[in-house]
Amino acid sequence: MALAREKLEEMLSASPFHQLLGLKVEAVDAAASTLTLRAVHGPQVERLPGTGQYHGGVIASLIDVAGDFALVAVLGFGVPTINFRVDYLRPAARTDLLALARVRRAGRSIGVVDIDVTDSAGRLIALGRGCYSTLAG
Repeated sequence: MALAREKLEEMLSASPFHQLLGLKVEAVDAAASTLTLRAVHGPQVERLPGTGQYHGGVIASLIDVAGDFALVAVLGFGVPTINFRVDYLRPAARTDLLALARVRRAGRSIGVVDIDVTDSAGRLIALGRGCYSTLAG
């Protein structure tokens, strides 16, 4: 059972951690099984004060949350992370980030999601893949 955008936004904003990272639902396409999250740039995401550069952990968190919420949008319930990987391709600074998550498989026990993170100019910043348990439901 797919969830409406409003419900996804409510679930996302309920977490203080998501609020700290400035995460927002940018787009949801149930037919394509995709979800896009925006991470809003600010001093709370900086690697070092005043650099404007994102900390790698923020990008990793964005990837994990985007993958999770893409499955939530498709399945209608939260899923715990089994594992995920990140390939950092270039630094990101002084820009919002967009994470486009594509559900590759939403099976009975495992869901697999690929995530592309881009900056506001469309440059690819990082790639991720997450595996999530779909048994919780």
